[in-house]
Amino acid sequence: MLKLVCFGDSIMARKEGLDTPMLTTKLGERLDSFEFINAGVSGNNTIDAISRIKNDVIKHKPDLVTVLFGANDAAFHKMVDLETYKSNIYKITQMIKPERTILLSPAPVDEKVQFARTNEILFDYASAVKQVAVDTGSYFIDFYSKMIALDDYPQILKGIRNDGLHFGDKGYDFLVSLLVEKIRDVGY
Repeated sequence: MLKLVCFGDSIMARKEGLDTPMLTTKLGERLDSFEFINAGVSGNNTIDAISRIKNDVIKHKPDLVTVLFGANDAAFHKMVDLETYKSNIYKITQMIKPERTILLSPAPVDEKVQFARTNEILFDYASAVKQVAVDTGSYFIDFYSKMIALDDYPQILKGIRNDGLHFGDKGYDFLVSLLVEKIRDVGY
C-alpha cells in the first residue's frame, strides 16, 4: 500500500464534526490504494513545519506528501515574512524530495468574516508557493486561484466555525477533488 502524508496546518487537521480529520477521511473514501497519515497541526506555520517534519513526515517514508501552509504565515498577528515563508517552502520541499511533493497554495478567505488575513496578502503567499514548485519541479495545485474563481467561494468557505478561513464539507469536497485529480495525473 502507498503512503500519503498530508502535512499542514488546521486546514489539514480539522475534523469538522467527524471523529477523524475530514481531509484524510474524504481522501480515503476516494483513493483506496493509499494509507493516509494526517500531519496537520492547527496554528502551525512553516517555521513550526520545519521543526516537526522529520518526526511527522520523513519517518513515515511516504510515497507522496501534500504540503499546505500559509494561512498562519500570512496572518497579521503572527506573520512570517514572505521571503522567509518562501525559503521555508523550499526547505520543506527539499527535505521531502520534489518528486514526492504536492505543494498547495493557501486558500483565499471570506474577507467579510475573516479579519486576520486578506486575499491580497494570501495571493502573494500563493504566488511564492507556485514559484517554489516551478523552481524545484515539485507538483503544484493552485488552490487559491481555483477556489477564488468559484462564484460561490464564500459559501464554500463556510464551516462549523464560519470564520471565513476554516471551511466545511463543501470546501473539503473541492480540495479532495483537486488532490485526487493531481494524484491520478502524477501516475498513482
